[in-house]
Amino acid sequence: MSLAFKKPKKTCNDRNCPFHGDLSIRGHVLEGVVASAKMDKTVIVKRDYLHYVPKFKRYEKRYSRIPCHNPPCINAKEGNRVRISECRPIGKTVSFVVIEKMEEK
Repeated sequence: MSLAFKKPKKTCNDRNCPFHGDLSIRGHVLEGVVASAKMDKTVIVKRDYLHYVPKFKRYEKRYSRIPCHNPPCINAKEGNRVRISECRPIGKTVSFVVIEKMEEK
């Protein structure tokens, strides 16, 4: 792994874990808040951002909801602020993986 992140204290035997498995990460590294953690090993991360509207010369608030793989060693819950990274497609919609918990809620 070329990017430097803190390795989690817990270990897991998930093959789709960037730390203990063989999943390589590449591309975008984003931050957001876990909006939903109801699926097995998958969370929905909500990202807020501003979009510029040239007609009115103002910004508007927008958000995106990104499905991410949640390895058992990280185990992010709803409300946690997390850092996610792009990886190869794991499922139909999942192409990101949680790599770090920024703060607990």
